[in-house]
Amino acid sequence: MPKMKTKSGAAKRFKVRAGGSIKRSQAFKRHILTKKTTKNKRQLRGTTGVHASDVVSVRTMLPYA
Repeated sequence: MPKMKTKSGAAKRFKVRAGGSIKRSQAFKRHILTKKTTKNKRQLRGTTGVHASDVVSVRTMLPYA
């Protein structure tokens, strides 16, 4: 059997934590920031976990993670 390929776009966007959960960066922080409030932009900092309904599809994109 050939090796399975990792989706390169998913490899750039997701990392697997030591406990097995998957972390991702926050969306809506790239452009058009003038109309967003300071509180909103501050709360979009950092990383968060992938939602439980999306974990299966992310794991299929990252077969060796």
